[in-house]
Amino acid sequence: MTVNPGHFPQSSGTDALSDALSEAGLGTRTETLPDDRYLDREESWLRFNQRVLELAEDPEMPLLERVRFLAIFASNLDEFFMVRVAGLTRRMATGLAVKSASGRRPREVLERTSQVAHELMLRHAACFRDDLRPALVKEGVEILRWDELADTEQERLRRLFRDRIYPVLTPLVVDSAHPFPYISGLSLNLAVIVRDPESGKSMFARVKVPPVLPRFIEASPDRFTPLEDVIAAHLGQLFTGMEVLEHHAFRVTRNQDLEIDDDISEGLLQALERELLRRRFGPVVRLEVEESISPAVLELLTTELAIDGDQIYRVPGPLDLAGMSAIADLDRPELRYPPFVPSKEAIAQDEGIFGAIRERDVLVHHPYDSFTTTVQRLIEDAATDPRVLAIKQTLYRTSGDSPIVDALIDAAEAGKQVVVVVELKARFDERANIAWARKLEQAGCHVVYGFVGLKTHCKLALIVRQDADGVLRRYCHIGTGNYHSKTARLYEDFGLLTCDPAVGEDVSALFNHLTGYSRNDGYRRLLVAPRTLRPGLVERIRAEAAAHRAGRPARIRIKCNSLVDEVVIDALYEASRAGVPVDVWVRGICALRPGVPGLSETIRVRSVLGRFLEHSRVYVFENGGEPEVWIGSADLMHRNLDRRVETLVRVSDAEHRDRLTELMDLAMSDGTASWWLDADGDWARRTAGPGEKLLDIQTHLVRSHRWRTVDG
Repeated sequence: MTVNPGHFPQSSGTDALSDALSEAGLGTRTETLPDDRYLDREESWLRFNQRVLELAEDPEMPLLERVRFLAIFASNLDEFFMVRVAGLTRRMATGLAVKSASGRRPREVLERTSQVAHELMLRHAACFRDDLRPALVKEGVEILRWDELADTEQERLRRLFRDRIYPVLTPLVVDSAHPFPYISGLSLNLAVIVRDPESGKSMFARVKVPPVLPRFIEASPDRFTPLEDVIAAHLGQLFTGMEVLEHHAFRVTRNQDLEIDDDISEGLLQALERELLRRRFGPVVRLEVEESISPAVLELLTTELAIDGDQIYRVPGPLDLAGMSAIADLDRPELRYPPFVPSKEAIAQDEGIFGAIRERDVLVHHPYDSFTTTVQRLIEDAATDPRVLAIKQTLYRTSGDSPIVDALIDAAEAGKQVVVVVELKARFDERANIAWARKLEQAGCHVVYGFVGLKTHCKLALIVRQDADGVLRRYCHIGTGNYHSKTARLYEDFGLLTCDPAVGEDVSALFNHLTGYSRNDGYRRLLVAPRTLRPGLVERIRAEAAAHRAGRPARIRIKCNSLVDEVVIDALYEASRAGVPVDVWVRGICALRPGVPGLSETIRVRSVLGRFLEHSRVYVFENGGEPEVWIGSADLMHRNLDRRVETLVRVSDAEHRDRLTELMDLAMSDGTASWWLDADGDWARRTAGPGEKLLDIQTHLVRSHRWRTVDG
């Protein structure tokens, strides 16, 4: 089922947004703000990935965790090129590109992006070659090229090649009868030059490195070699009777951003499946080659792939270090973070979950609080509880063997009404979500695919239960993260479990928005994008400025993944110019310039990266001494505020508000390990002085077991 988004506004440009805010009495008031007040979002994203790389470079980190961060950097950069660079390139090609908010022209953005990306990729390769590889050797783990292997290891790999690798290889030659082959995105390949000894003619051939095999092959215990090296050593078997003159590894990145026509009349699911097939053939946006590649082979690849020189990235081999994640998974616990078991104290195991929620709101903090014994338990208990009449839930991303989906299927098969809003366009999880949608439908669930033109990104669950006292109650979960049992052990997120009637009414009304044709802006404890969330936040930011001018307590604290939206940034600038202290805890992109005289002198921006992916969104407004705290799914980006259904819920419990505020203050403390952003967009890692030890906030929370004991 695809719902027409008539009761939500379509994606709007900045002018339309300004008009809408003006109509609501929230005009942008940017007349006196400088034109260069925004940092470039693409470079800011690259600086985020630079912080990831700095963790890989950090000798104080456990060694295999450094290896994991090295792999994460590579994977992150792949996605950046597939989506951000590809999207900008596509817009330029279609003539739709305009100046960015930072004032850079599209060509300038691409040139700067290329420069920074080149620098970071070389730094990444140097980290592997000069730092991590030698450090691994000291711990008995070696990454070796073919010529560095012992004779016995080479012999073992020859047998492996014959038995497991050779059968899946397909060499493709290029000549008058065979055109240059299609090179799929993110595939690792060997460019091979062979010569016919009879005719003396040289030819180009491509050999794809099979992605179904391990990226690094174990030659002997804890000694590994890149898969392409094993293949290269046996090219003579692929080109029998030919002379192999040279071979070089290369890798292509293609545009993999989805393009779905908002006016399609066919089903969204079918349109998405068709676009997924087309995505494999997107234009090339990056060519990675080993620095040893010959000029002739590089020129051939450049010509055949139709790319410019600044799209070529020459780095020391091996390529595709995202595959180092397998090395990070080695069974060497002494080289990793200490084991951690999430707390199960949020809801006692012998306590009925519905009774616990009736007694009090429950605020959970994953992964420090167990996802399995709280959120997952809520859905699983609802599926089997005979008093439960209906379950409604949104699904954006979930695990491959999802216990949440299994519980929803069990509930439907038990005769309960189950409504699931599945977001098919969750980037890179589209195929999995299509499969889950069909499985849920087959079990009798009512599946809604959301809105054309809007992603359903909010994290909501609603359970309708006839309690023993005869009262029909609505039990809700509103979270900042996905219903994904595996990532809940790695992603930091909050979730509110409540049966407060006001929240129940709001969530019921929102599900009616998602599944039907209703219009409701009168939420009591929710802010909902794209209609009320941005205006609601801007209104509260400006209320803090007014309070400060009137001499009342005023302060703003924000925790988010990204801060890009110009309207919100301008409102924060105005609050700062009024004297309001503003603290921003951001994981990734930040387009706001802190500490600029006359503009943002009272604004501080910090970033925390570490063992867990900081993923929660928290918004705290001093509100004259009675802090108003919101948590939810929404980041401060155009896509979240204009093109997604997002929710924030107001936290009503005073103890919960205090804990969230204390956590925000702890993260912003000068004594906490973090990165600090300056006005020029540079991030400086806070380092300890002589005799000083900085607090790692994630380690602190792990050791606390219960995050509520923030003060130790």
